[in-house]
Amino acid sequence: MEYQVRNAFMEDLERVQEIYAYARAFMRKTGNPNQWSNNHPPLEQLQEDVQNRDLYVICRNGIIHGVFYFFIGEDPTYGRIDGGCWRSDSDYGTIHRIAGDGSGGILKTAVAFAKQQIFHIRIDTHEDNHVMQHAVAKEGFQKRGIIYIADGSPRIAYDLLTE
Repeated sequence: MEYQVRNAFMEDLERVQEIYAYARAFMRKTGNPNQWSNNHPPLEQLQEDVQNRDLYVICRNGIIHGVFYFFIGEDPTYGRIDGGCWRSDSDYGTIHRIAGDGSGGILKTAVAFAKQQIFHIRIDTHEDNHVMQHAVAKEGFQKRGIIYIADGSPRIAYDLLTE
């Protein structure tokens, strides 16, 4: 059975936090100890994302296996890009804070969902997150340069054009 994507609800947040805890441990184990602190993303952020209908869960047989933030519109973190440029100035969707429980196929599912919404998708990751760098390249994203998140730390930025 394939995964299904749906908006997250407040009652999903306990499971969502378990998935983020798993993802943080996985990142530490695979050489990326600095991308997310022990409480990232904070519960308040997740609650706001649910209220704004920007947080999605990936389910199979009623069990949540993954989570991601998806928003169509201008993302302030992508306003400045060093060492490259975006391939398009068109409207775009952004995938952030994607995580899974180890079941596999989470990024592929989130990207397929995003492609159904808009043809230009952006994503970024930490320089130490080699697993994610490989995964986004496998999904067809192209490295575009370096962007900076709210705290000023750099991230490798990618985009995908499907048209």
